Amino acid sequence: MAFDLRRALLAKEEKDSARLMDFEFRQRARSFRLLAAILDIDPGVLVREIAVHDDPAILDALANDLPMSREDLGHHYAKCRAEAYRQLVGELGDPTPHKLG
Repeated sequence: MAFDLRRALLAKEEKDSARLMDFEFRQRARSFRLLAAILDIDPGVLVREIAVHDDPAILDALANDLPMSREDLGHHYAKCRAEAYRQLVGELGDPTPHKLG
């Protein structure tokens, strides 16, 4: 019975990719929930937008609807994204890929 290094690396890549995509989605959703709390708007409506639009498009739409500049909204979003990352690392652990060995 021989060890198949290629298969092990492919399995690791698939597992790490799925884990990283899950973390990224959670961070994105949590970032917009935190932003909704700051803006005092319904988080459900805002989080549903992530399925349809990318982050800049969502922020542009918010800037058009709110009495806040796009730049200020971007600063709030950056803070929310950093806070979401910090919270998720505390809950799920560091998302960086694990080394083989």
